[in-house]
Amino acid sequence: MRSNGNGKARLPRLTEPLVREDGKLRPATWEEALTRAADGIAKSVKAHGPSTFGIFSCSKATNEVNYAAQKFIRAAIGSNNIDSCNRT
Repeated sequence: MRSNGNGKARLPRLTEPLVREDGKLRPATWEEALTRAADGIAKSVKAHGPSTFGIFSCSKATNEVNYAAQKFIRAAIGSNNIDSCNRT
């Protein structure tokens, strides 16, 4: 267990991806976890359209990170739903 700085114990950090199988989480390889995530996104886009997805990017992130986020959601997903909360 690790401390959160206030002397209270926290659960240890994840060191590998987990996937849900038969209602329970189990360890998986990165390849399997990413494939499952991509398949799930593709299935939702096919069923409900690309505007099903959106992305939030941080206004304190670099321009390059924000550019990569908007490029991903527009090119890979096909959605224009992006916000970087630059108003704050």
